[in-house]
Amino acid sequence: MTTTTSTTLPTSIVGSLPKPSWLAQPETLWSPWRLDGEALAEGKQDALRAVVQEQHRRGVDVVSDGEQTRQHFVTTFIEHLTGVDFSQRETVRIRDRYDASVPSVVGAVSRERPVFVDDARFLRSQTDRPVKWALPGPMTMVDTLYDRHYRSREKLAWEFATILNQEARELEAAGVDVIQFDEPAFNVFHDEVRDWGVAALERAAEGLRAQTVVHICYGYGIKANNDWKATLGDEWRQYERSFPLLQRSSIDVVSLESHHSHVPVELVELLRGKGVMLGAVDVASHQVETPEEVADTLRKALAYVDADLLVPSTNCGMAPLPRTVAHEKMSALVAGAALLREELAAAGR
Repeated sequence: MTTTTSTTLPTSIVGSLPKPSWLAQPETLWSPWRLDGEALAEGKQDALRAVVQEQHRRGVDVVSDGEQTRQHFVTTFIEHLTGVDFSQRETVRIRDRYDASVPSVVGAVSRERPVFVDDARFLRSQTDRPVKWALPGPMTMVDTLYDRHYRSREKLAWEFATILNQEARELEAAGVDVIQFDEPAFNVFHDEVRDWGVAALERAAEGLRAQTVVHICYGYGIKANNDWKATLGDEWRQYERSFPLLQRSSIDVVSLESHHSHVPVELVELLRGKGVMLGAVDVASHQVETPEEVADTLRKALAYVDADLLVPSTNCGMAPLPRTVAHEKMSALVAGAALLREELAAAGR
């Protein structure tokens, strides 16, 4: 695993942070922009500056963009690709959980120019800390479209993997230290994960020197996801299917949901030897964790992952939360990691 910071238990948020109200509707996914043209471009950079400053102020070790320049973690990438028509929309079942109107693949998909590289370069200029950039994973991209052209989820995923690899290599060249692929679909389509999902993910990460992360969660804290979680029973064992495959993969770090979930922490053992980015902050609740609660969640995981491979994080993105709550949760994450770091130092670990 590539080391991006010398800090033990380096903190990092998974992905999104709430946007300021002057840029987009608060606490809303897919919120339309409130600016346009040059004012929107300037507003996005101002928002990105603000989230970097907030992460600095709260003490986050690996800084991200908080997805301030994109409306959605998947569709903003897709809308920059050729072969996808946003005017031809169909209603599909997203991750077998809720219905959404999505664009259609109408021809061969390709990336004619970089999507996020300028934004990542701007992020790099705003901090001297390690920076992380998140991209949608191939399977999750496929699951967010209606395919009129390839008529094969696997074929389309391989095309997306090649495109993602192009983008990831250019992000790395722009100074990104950690590249994360978001694959919530891995918790739903288990046979496809085994048959081609992990291989497509590895293709997306092929040849990168930056640290690579795959984030697999149970979704944003929105009603559709919370209702689905309520059907999963007392133990959520979906990770049991993907973790052994990822443990044998070329991906450096696996990011998972833990705090206030029904995921048995012992499933982390299935990743032995890999980096583990552990969700120690619940994004489905406005209740802010105490540092002691965060430290307790992280401490339990240490039975299954070495401390130098553990990255304290959030369960998922925090875009739907009020800004003040998200910021306080970042502080709790950092304080909880510091508590455990002190314990480990006192114990000589």
